Amino acid sequence: MLSGSYPAPIFKIKFLGARKTEGKLISKFIRKMTNKLYVGSLSYETSEDALKGLFSQAGTVVSAVVIMDKMSGRSKGFGFVEMSTEDEAKKAIEMFNGKELEGRTIIVSEARPMRTDSNRF
Repeated sequence: MLSGSYPAPIFKIKFLGARKTEGKLISKFIRKMTNKLYVGSLSYETSEDALKGLFSQAGTVVSAVVIMDKMSGRSKGFGFVEMSTEDEAKKAIEMFNGKELEGRTIIVSEARPMRTDSNRF
C-alpha cells in the first residue's frame, strides 16, 4: 500500500458517496422551469393590483404578491407573480425584465426556492 492512500473498502464507500452527490447535482440542472416569478427593484408604492395588471399583458396571472416588512408594514421592494403556464412565465420574463414600472427598472426572473440554511435571518 502506498503512503497516503486508503484501503480499497474505504475508497469504494467514498466513491459511491461521490456518485450519489454527482446525481443530485445533475438533477438540479435538469429541473424544469416553474410558473412563479421573482420581481425585484419595485417601488415601495407598487401594489399587488399594479403587478397583476402589468403581468396580465403576458398571460393569465394566478397570483401576485408584494412582500411587506412585518415591523413597518412597508413594502420590501420585491414580490412574486405566478403565471398559469411555463410559456406565459417565460414570456413575462422576456417582456418585463429591465423595463420600467412606477419609475423603477424592475428585475424579473424565475423564482428560486427559499433557502433553509441556518445563516438566514
